Amino acid sequence: QVQLVESGGGLVQAGGSLRLSCAASGRSFSSYVMGWFRQAPGKEREFVAAISWSDDVTYYADSVKGRFTISRDNAKNTVYLQMNSLKPEDTAVYYCAAGLLTGARALLRPSSYNYWGQGTQVTVSS
Repeated sequence: QVQLVESGGGLVQAGGSLRLSCAASGRSFSSYVMGWFRQAPGKEREFVAAISWSDDVTYYADSVKGRFTISRDNAKNTVYLQMNSLKPEDTAVYYCAAGLLTGARALLRPSSYNYWGQGTQVTVSS
């Protein structure tokens, strides 16, 4: 049984940085895609970034490309999201997700993921 736990959220000023962590446990993740999504009040959950556990290929939403970096530590079963140059519009609850996906387009959709963490709040002040 897969469990995902996010941490690292908080309050930061615009232009600052945060590093989110997603600790995974319960199963082997060798065939999984790990994703980060975010959801602001009144908004749909949106894709932020994803990484393939097996081949380390990364994907980013246009809104965060060049500012955010997703990475993994295989030994710790942990995925990270390094967020730099944060903007107020980055404010949201950030969720870690895992899924057995087929096709690059599938990783953009929340419905493609089978497991979700509880979320961690990121607030960026101006």
